[in-house]
Amino acid sequence: MIIPTEVVGSLPRPVYLQKAFADYDAGLITRNDLVAAQDKAAKDSVERMEAAGETYVTDGEQRASSFATYPITETLKGTGLPDNFAADGQLFANFADGHHRQLPRLVKGPFKYATYAFQNLQKSIPYASHPMKQAVIAPSMMYLLYPLQGDLEGYSRVEFIKDLIDECEKDIRGCFETGAKRVSIDFTEGRLALKNDPRNPWTNAELLERFILLINQVLDRFNPEERINIGLHTCPGGDCDSVHSLDVDYHKLLPSLFHINAGYFLIQLSSEKDREEIYRTIGQHIRKDAGGIKQVAFIGVINTLNPRVETPEEIADHLILASKYIPPDQLGATDDCGFSPFSIDLKPSHGSPDFARDIAFQKIANRVQGAKLASETISA
Repeated sequence: MIIPTEVVGSLPRPVYLQKAFADYDAGLITRNDLVAAQDKAAKDSVERMEAAGETYVTDGEQRASSFATYPITETLKGTGLPDNFAADGQLFANFADGHHRQLPRLVKGPFKYATYAFQNLQKSIPYASHPMKQAVIAPSMMYLLYPLQGDLEGYSRVEFIKDLIDECEKDIRGCFETGAKRVSIDFTEGRLALKNDPRNPWTNAELLERFILLINQVLDRFNPEERINIGLHTCPGGDCDSVHSLDVDYHKLLPSLFHINAGYFLIQLSSEKDREEIYRTIGQHIRKDAGGIKQVAFIGVINTLNPRVETPEEIADHLILASKYIPPDQLGATDDCGFSPFSIDLKPSHGSPDFARDIAFQKIANRVQGAKLASETISA
């Protein structure tokens, strides 16, 4: 019995790349200069992830401004935002340390991606000798670009949703056509949808079921053989070593989560207080047959917000305990979240982005070793 293991996606951007993003926003360097810094960081990410023994490697999203807005803007400050968007959209999330992230606002149709994840993958796949995976944004996050109430003049919500589903499908298919072996959908807004934050109106709109429907509308366009390799990531956020919805009871989300017809799930767990009870809940709700495929739960065994490096033995212990509740053939290991989902992130708990980057590769290597140790024990 081999327990599979897989990275979520992002890595801390090195200081030189974060400076390049800032200098590009300020008009101090050209786009070619920014791309050169992205190329350098992406190549380093792939090579170091392969050295750590990762199964499916990524470029650490070094080319993306953020996991959430890469399709519509080049940088977090909005450089390159298409003319049918305004920068003053609704909040995505308020974080526990007091900072927030804001989304752009769609002002007229049609809705189209300016950049697809597969275009970033095309640039990075030549660096890899291991199979690659690619993360894409969920349609539920893009849904928040449209006004919560009413329709845009000349572009109805129905028209928007059709374009949204088309674009999400195109992004995923493009990743597979480029050579990705796995594609995972970022769905951090799932837990946040249950927060009911008075400062953030969309979290009070009971959107979870609508979000799940949107994701399934995309997945319905893929056959079972394709969906085996399409995953979904959920977490309580991870930005500047802070979270946005860790206080939301996981048991409110997990039963609904497995209604999504994805082949596998990357689930933040190592930073939860009662991991065993969550393992039990996953075991109760994960499906053996989700539209013709068996779901697999990759549980988080790495805390991406904490610089302490988990030992392989600790990781193995978590997986062995989880296997008492989750069938071993439906169990995998992952990290709690991307290590740095936004391009500008000083990683305050780590002291610097460069140190956080080194720590991330150590954690990845130990996760791989921990999964091997657990596999040997469970198979014995």
